[in-house]
Amino acid sequence: MRIVTANELQDWLSQGELLEKDSHGPKVVRLSNGQLLKIFRSRRTPLFARLRPDARRFAERATHLQQLGIHTPKIVELCWIDRDKAVSACLYQPLQGRPLDKIFRDARDEFDSLLPTFAAYIRHLHELGIYFRSLHLGNILHTPDGSFGLIDFLDIRFKGRPLGRGLIRRNFQHLHNYLQRRKVENFPWDDLLKAYEAASKTCR
Repeated sequence: MRIVTANELQDWLSQGELLEKDSHGPKVVRLSNGQLLKIFRSRRTPLFARLRPDARRFAERATHLQQLGIHTPKIVELCWIDRDKAVSACLYQPLQGRPLDKIFRDARDEFDSLLPTFAAYIRHLHELGIYFRSLHLGNILHTPDGSFGLIDFLDIRFKGRPLGRGLIRRNFQHLHNYLQRRKVENFPWDDLLKAYEAASKTCR
């Protein structure tokens, strides 16, 4: 992983479009060439974060998901923003599609029509042994081919076998907590669970 110079980083930030930030600074920036810059400020101890930086872990998860047939962004490059502080980054081609939270806000009828296939997609992830703690509407895109894809999956875990009922309940609880934090009103929660159960029956 190469170290990004201060001038190069400044050019990226000044010429790019800031898409996401937190109290520590920029997190996602769209560059002038269309690529996305995703910056990781690790919460792990600097030693471990330098040995296996978050950007590399993100790229490894992207590769694993793609091998399982799950749409993700295509990683272009991994780099260090500040190696001493374990701030890493990756450049990637964005995954084409619309976030489900935007569809829910702007096209509710369309979202309702997607609910059965969305529930079946969650079921498919669980059948593949994927435990996605950040399962929420902003992290799942509806892709042009009519499928779905994941865009923010650093905390994803691969269990190697279909998830048990306990992990499934916990995964849905993460989604429910997200909806509550965002104060999302009139979300068809019961319909989603019913569609998930219907998808489960077809998998048996």
